[in-house]
Amino acid sequence: MTPTPHGDNRQLEQRAHAIRRNALMMGKVQGQGYIAQALDIADVLAVSYFHAMNWRADDPQWEGRDRFFLSIGHYAIALYAALIEAGILTPAHIETYGGDDSHLPMSGMAAYTPGMEITGGSLGQGLSVAVGACLGLKRKGSKSRVFNLLSDGELGEGSTWEAAMSAAHWQLDNLVAIVDNNNQQADGASRQMLSSEPLHEKWQAFGWFTQRVNGNDLAELVAAFDAARAHPEPVPRVIICDTKMGRGVSFLEARERNHFMRVDADEWDKALADLDEGARR
Repeated sequence: MTPTPHGDNRQLEQRAHAIRRNALMMGKVQGQGYIAQALDIADVLAVSYFHAMNWRADDPQWEGRDRFFLSIGHYAIALYAALIEAGILTPAHIETYGGDDSHLPMSGMAAYTPGMEITGGSLGQGLSVAVGACLGLKRKGSKSRVFNLLSDGELGEGSTWEAAMSAAHWQLDNLVAIVDNNNQQADGASRQMLSSEPLHEKWQAFGWFTQRVNGNDLAELVAAFDAARAHPEPVPRVIICDTKMGRGVSFLEARERNHFMRVDADEWDKALADLDEGARR
């Protein structure tokens, strides 16, 4: 798929809704999971896959593709949902989520899943892998780019900032980092655990072209991805996305602690209905 032109975002709204719905259907299979993260990052994934990136559904290893690196391995359910919407995976995979011998393990593993570029796990590693990949692409003369999704929790890891410094040093203008800034991690609010604010100023000081947007606003996201592509300086790009955990399902948004979410059996259909009702408004 080639990047879509700037314009009416209705199609992107439909893609984001489908991604959220796919994630909820997978969560229903297991009765739990990182559902709040999948709901919060769906808009970013819709713009990445259906506006910004080059890829081929029938050839996930196409050499000319843009790469999407999921540093946050536990967000795999969100990426699977996007890969299903993209046609790289099929809807039949939903019922296998998290099961034995499934192509969709609960944490992302590249060896298991078509379209999964790296194995995420220990947080803070993805950006370093992306730096290496971008160097390799440049040395091959490739025009492909790497989009690396990382979390605000990862910004507490020193390796993230070493990678950020390296990317600027090597002038990796083929690297787009995307920070999901939802202020939530396993032990509580990210800003209470180890605050990384002010984020915009920090990334800018490390030599990156930096933008900060509402990560649940498609128009802002499209403009930010377009600006990242068009920026003329040979520097890496970062888009800081302020997002809402559980976005699109009102009663999940309201939960105070929702890093790993257990949803009662009778709540899954309620969540799907709430999501669909919101899409109709």
